[in-house]
Amino acid sequence: MSNDTHDRYCRQKQFAPIGDEGQQRLQDADVAVLGCGALGTVAAELLCRAGIGRIRIIDRDIVEWSNLQRQSLFDGHDAETGASKAEAAASRLREINNLIDVDAQAADVRADNIHGLLNDTHLVIDATDNFQVRFLLNDWALSTGTAWVHGGCVGAAGQVRLFDGAARPCFRCLVTSPPPPDAVDTCDTAGVLGSATHAIASLQVTEAIKWLSGNRDAVSQDVLAIDFWHNRTRRIRLTEDLSPDCVACVGRKFEFLDGDQQRQTELALCGRDAVQITPAETRQVDLATMEERWKQIGTTQRSRFFVRVQIDSETQLTLFRDGRVIVNGTSELPRARSLVDRYVGG
Repeated sequence: MSNDTHDRYCRQKQFAPIGDEGQQRLQDADVAVLGCGALGTVAAELLCRAGIGRIRIIDRDIVEWSNLQRQSLFDGHDAETGASKAEAAASRLREINNLIDVDAQAADVRADNIHGLLNDTHLVIDATDNFQVRFLLNDWALSTGTAWVHGGCVGAAGQVRLFDGAARPCFRCLVTSPPPPDAVDTCDTAGVLGSATHAIASLQVTEAIKWLSGNRDAVSQDVLAIDFWHNRTRRIRLTEDLSPDCVACVGRKFEFLDGDQQRQTELALCGRDAVQITPAETRQVDLATMEERWKQIGTTQRSRFFVRVQIDSETQLTLFRDGRVIVNGTSELPRARSLVDRYVGG
């Protein structure tokens, strides 16, 4: 590795815990960024500048104008053209650092393709904002012994923790099952500060660099939770006995990976520009709570059986009490899934 004045990593190598050996380990690493939104764009750029040898960008969505406030790799041209997030991000990363390999995958991560998308990766950055995908990722990580860094951020608060894919506890010890739609806000219903997402993504990448550079004793054993608006920080210690009967890391039953827990079923409605998405399990949704959240994003309508929101002139979501959603304004399943994840929660 060059030590001359053109060495872009010289300041990082001067940091004693990294050094030449740690930098070489980073250059030998293959990292996947799962989701290329507020967290994923920042994490990918920091990993790129740090010299990670190969970065895989995985995202199913396209760039929209509302993304630009916080998703740092995109610009107005990307929003104007509706560019693939994965492709647009990869293009920017190649401009930032042409010494690394960047792979773009415009894909919807599911049980039947996660092995192919994440094959041979050394670590995964969770930037999904989707509980179903996190449970799937947790199963995959445990089945392969691969580390991943959880991160989440809504409003001005977020949390971070690395799970190593081997030792207990795992993510499912912390969150035993996906929460119902009315229990969790999303960025599209509660808003989000770009400064908060940048900070959370930076913490994720710091944990990743510790792990990949050989400084695993420095990795935090706690969930670090920060409310940036109210200046509050909490450290939540996760011990091995947190969930002694955990289905995943104790029972080694990978329900989301093996298909025992189907994420949902989708059906394009014949003769209509609409898709129906049905959750794997029937659940009672608090329609009044969802209506209050949706009032901030469009015109709403509620009955005893459903709540509806008109997002724009073409797009409408109807959420039924049993968790079923009809998405009007598209016949494309990936687009419908994306809208449900954003406005209903996953």
